[in-house]
Amino acid sequence: MVVLTRIYTRGGDRGMTSLGDGSRVDKHSARPEAYGTVDEANAAIGLARLHASGEPDAMLGRIQNDLFDLGADLCTPHKEHPEHPPLRVTGEQVRRLEAEIDAMNERLEPLSSFVLPGGSVLSAHLHHARTVVRRAERHVTRLSGQEQINTHAIRYVNRLSDHLFVLARHANGDGRDDVLWIPGANR
Repeated sequence: MVVLTRIYTRGGDRGMTSLGDGSRVDKHSARPEAYGTVDEANAAIGLARLHASGEPDAMLGRIQNDLFDLGADLCTPHKEHPEHPPLRVTGEQVRRLEAEIDAMNERLEPLSSFVLPGGSVLSAHLHHARTVVRRAERHVTRLSGQEQINTHAIRYVNRLSDHLFVLARHANGDGRDDVLWIPGANR
């Protein structure tokens, strides 16, 4: 269990932050950029949940918890034989997203064009969260080019953006109320 007795520590007042292993890095370095953007995605999903109920809300709740796992994973550098194994995202978390995507996708209307973000309030928030997740994915893959990271972390964030896209379509009447792009409509 995590116990926070004090919110501020003054440890970051000079532009540095502590990682999960206790090492210190610049706040603007690749690792904090990655897990910070994952945190931003989690906040965007929290806004979407204000408009969700039933199974969509339950899925988003599981995802929010997974995103804290992902943040913990990303904030802890890889070590060959750590004394205390860190929390890491697992293949099972990725497979759960894939199973949920497949189940929702079976009910969706086929796409005849790209989908514009919008439709219902929930769908619009999910599309916003999806774009934040895509940005997080760019930061995570940048980090993976500089340091070794958990491959399941990359897979999870990639699959999550797909999940949020399909869930946004589900929130638009299983795609019936999607707002479709009309190429060149305003020429």
